[in-house]
Amino acid sequence: MINVSEGRDPARISAIAEAAGSSLVDLHSDPYHHRSVYTLAGQPDEVEEKALSLSLRAVELLDLRSHQGVHPRLGVVDVVPFVPLGSPPPGEERFARASEARARFAGAMAKAGVPCFLYGSERSLPEVRRRAFVDLLPDVGPSEPHPTAGACCVGVRDFLVAYNLVIKGPPELAREIARRIRRPELRALGFDLGGESQVSCNLLSPETLGPGELFDEVSELAPVVRTELVGLVPRSVLERVAPKRWGALDLSVGKTIERALEAKKGS
Repeated sequence: MINVSEGRDPARISAIAEAAGSSLVDLHSDPYHHRSVYTLAGQPDEVEEKALSLSLRAVELLDLRSHQGVHPRLGVVDVVPFVPLGSPPPGEERFARASEARARFAGAMAKAGVPCFLYGSERSLPEVRRRAFVDLLPDVGPSEPHPTAGACCVGVRDFLVAYNLVIKGPPELAREIARRIRRPELRALGFDLGGESQVSCNLLSPETLGPGELFDEVSELAPVVRTELVGLVPRSVLERVAPKRWGALDLSVGKTIERALEAKKGS
């Protein structure tokens, strides 16, 4: 799920998507966040190559100096996580190949003049956002931000579920709800989306705290107007939710990573 700081210009969003080729299995854009999430999946070498192609295209096309959106960002290619799929051995061995890909990607971005902060076992992404260029220098590349592309956060992590809920109430309530529900397995921010209030979440342990549990928890604090899945969800997470709730939770079999990979193989 590569997070790019462009969510309003369809031509630029499409041009960046084209650089990913057939590795692109999902694209989600939001004009208020001014952000697009490109989900790439497939064979590791192919995904690594296309992730770099997409990122370099974004650096070429976008200029962070004119960017305005509600979502925090460090660069035009803001976040690039490498996520192992399937069932490899547990522990650090599970992330070995993803860590190697992360190192190569960060090195290539640094050659293009874009500094990279690494996250994963070293530190969390929120920590990078708090400390970058304050008391934390980039792990790879220049010590100062690229003049137009800023910096890039490059990580290794397990699959997470990005999920948003629009609530009834003022933005201050969304921010208060985000503060109250936030915990190690649940990252949350509150935003004003042009008159609507959104609680934007990352579910880091979706096998135990998934969209259904999140919806129920937020509903106890404010009425939920609608929900939004950003990207894809593992089938195992979907199957934890009763099918009768899928529509209200913006879930479906067609929005699973497994279905996307099946479609990719059949194309």
